[in-house]
Formats: sequence, C-alpha cells, structure tokens
Amino acid sequence: MKAIRVHEFGPPEVMKLENVPDPKPGTGQVVVRVHAAGVNPVDTYIRSAPYGTPPPLPYTPGGDAGGVVAAIGKGVRNIKFGDRVYIGGTAAGPVFGAYAELALCAEQQVHHLPDNLSFAQGAAIGVPYATAYRALFQKAQAKRGETVLVHGASGGVGTAALQLAVAHGMCVIGTAGTERGLQHVRDQGAHNALDHRLPGYLDELMKLTDGRGPDVILEMLANVNLGKDLTVLANRGRVVVIGSRGNVEINPRDLMRRDAIILGMMLLSVSAEEISSIHDALAAGLADGTLKPFVGQEMPLADAPRAHEAVMKPGAYGKIVLIP
Repeated sequence: MKAIRVHEFGPPEVMKLENVPDPKPGTGQVVVRVHAAGVNPVDTYIRSAPYGTPPPLPYTPGGDAGGVVAAIGKGVRNIKFGDRVYIGGTAAGPVFGAYAELALCAEQQVHHLPDNLSFAQGAAIGVPYATAYRALFQKAQAKRGETVLVHGASGGVGTAALQLAVAHGMCVIGTAGTERGLQHVRDQGAHNALDHRLPGYLDELMKLTDGRGPDVILEMLANVNLGKDLTVLANRGRVVVIGSRGNVEINPRDLMRRDAIILGMMLLSVSAEEISSIHDALAAGLADGTLKPFVGQEMPLADAPRAHEAVMKPGAYGKIVLIP
C-alpha cells in the first residue's frame, strides 16, 4: 500500500509518500481501507518535534479517517468486514497511522459511520468532535441555558463545539478571523459571530451578554487570548484550554475575583473509557443529522506537507482531509 512516512522529525517536507507492506490485523484489531484521512494540528506537533511520547521512527501520521473495514482479527465482535466506519486513533506498530491506504486499529478505535455521512465527513469526526465534547461536557460541565464563547469557531474543533453547544440548548457565540469564517459560524447555528481581528470584539461580547460575560470559554490559542479571557468571564465561569502555541501571562486576581476555573485538556491524556463514552454520546447526533462534520478542503494524500502548512494558518475553515 501507499502511505506517508516520516523518517525524521522536522518540517512538513519530512513526510514522504512511500510503498509499505499492508498491515495485518492481530487479535482484537481491525484494518480499515481509508477513503479519507483527517488532518489535525496535533499531527503537525508530533511531526515537527517529539511531542508527548513520540512514535518510533519511521512512522505514518494521522489518527482520524473514514473508510471501510478491509480485515478483522480474532476476537473482534462489534465490527464486521465491509462496515462503513470512522476511526479515532490507530494501533501502534511498525505500520500505523491514517495517512495511508490502509490503517491498523484496535476495535475500540473503530466506530460505525452513519449512511448519511460521507467518508470525508467521517475523517472530520475523531479528534474535533471528541475534543469539543470533552471540553464542553466532561471538563466545563456546560449546562443548558449557559453562554459559551468558542474562540476560533470556524475550524474543525470549533465547528464541532458550535454544533454540540447549540444542540445542548446553550447561548452560543463564536469568533473567526475572515468573512467566510464568520458566515460559517452563523451557518452552524451560533447566535452571534464576532471578528477577533477587531480590537473591540470583547467589548461587543460584553454587550451581547448584558455585561455578565460567558459562562464557558473554549480557548484554542491560549498564549494569545487567555489573559483577556479572564477579564470577560462570568462569575464562576470556566475556561477550557484546548490549544496553545507558547507561554502566557495572566493576572490571577481576574480569576480570583470571579471565583473562576481554568481547565486544561488533551485527548492523549483521556482514558479509554472516557473516549468510549464520548463516541457513544456522539452516535445519535451523527445519525440524526444534528451533528454535521464540515469539510473545508480535500487534498491528495501526496500533498500531506501542504496540508500541514494549511492547517496551521490563520483563517481556519472546516476540516482538511487527505484522499488516498
């Protein structure tokens, strides 16, 4: 099969399309024929330098994909050959990762893809929707009727967060940095869309909330926004830090005065049981169309380096997927 391989950590150009042996499923494992692979910022962090527990070299990047079950190992009970599926993670080994024609997964990483969703949409589910669900409900304990501010709401995680929050009955405000992104935020059902390029957008936020501020803030770029978030947060509010690209300085008194909480999260730190419960919770919304993954751009698998550059640029718009 063809797969993207990384033989050294570094810039996007270290990713090369190569021929590698097809993976074979072991006990409790599933091989998925990938029709579309999702590109996530975390993929770029792992590729550029050791991140968390780095994979052994060489490796194939990617943990999200939509496809069809091509083979199953012994002991697999809930997945069968030919099933349409999406995956949230892949099995470790000499050949792994979703940037490939075939991906090797543990059965628990493979989930049924409803017929109303395309394979490209399936590739947009794993990291974005699991992250958004974890942030909103397992970390922030978001409640119906509360106000949530989603920073960077036009990207993959932001889109998922908007849809989940709207479905939960929250008052939803999203930010974006382009006119296309702002319209996308509105299209996802947000009650208000704010342009975070404008100096006074947080003043507008306070007007929209009658001076109270949001109860929950989902923060995609903490090194830029966290200090300011704490000045507009409602009393007993919660900020969930989903992404950051550097250090940040905050005034703890802003936090203290509001009796507020800063929460951090990373899917790599979530237990298997918690991940399983997340995907169980997402299933109904995906099946009935309440949750609609949005694909902003499709690229050939060989263009993985270009996709890694695009996913880190400002002006995110939906999910980027690679097509083998």
